Amino acid sequence: MKKINTVSLIFLVLAVIGWCYSGLSLNFLMNEILTRFIRNGLIVLALLLPIAAGMGLNFAVVIGALCAQVGFILVINWQVYGMPGLLLAVMVSTLLSLVMGYFIGLGLNRVRGREMITTIIIGFLGVSLYQLIFMVGFGTFITPGNPDIILTRGIGVRDMVDLAPFRNIMEDIWLLEIGMIKISVFMILFILLFCMLISYLMNTRLGQQFKAVGEDSDRAEMLGLNVNALRIKAMIISTVIACLGQIFYVQNIGMLGVYSAHKNSEIFSCAALLAGGATIKKASVWNVIFGIFLFHSLIVVSPHAGQKILGNPALGEYFRSFLAYGTIAAALIINIKRDLWKEKKNSATGNFVNSNSICEGLKLTYTKVVHRIYGKTPI
Repeated sequence: MKKINTVSLIFLVLAVIGWCYSGLSLNFLMNEILTRFIRNGLIVLALLLPIAAGMGLNFAVVIGALCAQVGFILVINWQVYGMPGLLLAVMVSTLLSLVMGYFIGLGLNRVRGREMITTIIIGFLGVSLYQLIFMVGFGTFITPGNPDIILTRGIGVRDMVDLAPFRNIMEDIWLLEIGMIKISVFMILFILLFCMLISYLMNTRLGQQFKAVGEDSDRAEMLGLNVNALRIKAMIISTVIACLGQIFYVQNIGMLGVYSAHKNSEIFSCAALLAGGATIKKASVWNVIFGIFLFHSLIVVSPHAGQKILGNPALGEYFRSFLAYGTIAAALIINIKRDLWKEKKNSATGNFVNSNSICEGLKLTYTKVVHRIYGKTPI
């Protein structure tokens, strides 16, 4: 019998209790969750490949989010609106995220075993450079083409940029209303299509190579795999998907917070994935879907529950941040304890393993990895 994930169970219980006290209708809650699924689905999905490749949680997805915002700012600066402007923003931001993903992958190849803390630092660095360019660069060494987005002093982009020409361009396609619930069929199908593509990719030869690298990079290298190249590919795909996810997010809202839209995107994405039962070493598409519904259900109901229970909605707002960081901390602690328990168990039984059984185990592992990568058993 499969054990229930502790983090998921805690979120489920808190979400149910919070909904009971919040007084929110089920229709309102479902509308909010579906909207958040459309806004955050892809950026959470972007975390899967780095985990499969053994790099843990990719906090550098914020770089992909910044690439999307750069694309929108440039398109508005060039004054290209509507569907052509949206397509141009997608092209520009995707190309930029490809380059950024490549350099992030190069950097992570130099810090094997410390990828998660490195991606956090890379995220901080990217945000700082982004703010430097758009706070100081526009109006000094970058000539603005649209004065409406520039501050009155002539230097720097405004904090809020109106995206009304792009708002709900895709959400209004195949919009279905069931009672009080509005369902953007096209967007949900689009995100589910990406889920299917990631699932398919993980079962292809490339996906099996990612898994082989994630299980044991040294052994994968001995088998002839280019581990560094595979890790770079995983990071490029992750950054591009995160970029597309941020495009969906900001165009759905209709306003671009130039210096704030990307904030906590990586923290909330990682927390949602972990809430769905994923670990820092293993995650699936189902963890993404389940985690978004669980995490954002609690995010929606917590301020209202705080108002009803304690008479202070601000406590619910603080609870959101506590949930995000607490989920990541709890998941990391649980994973570390599980790894330590496994190591202790292996060391306790290690004295009873003879050299023949070790050789047989290595041979069996080698056979499984080769079969997974090349689709045939080695001679």
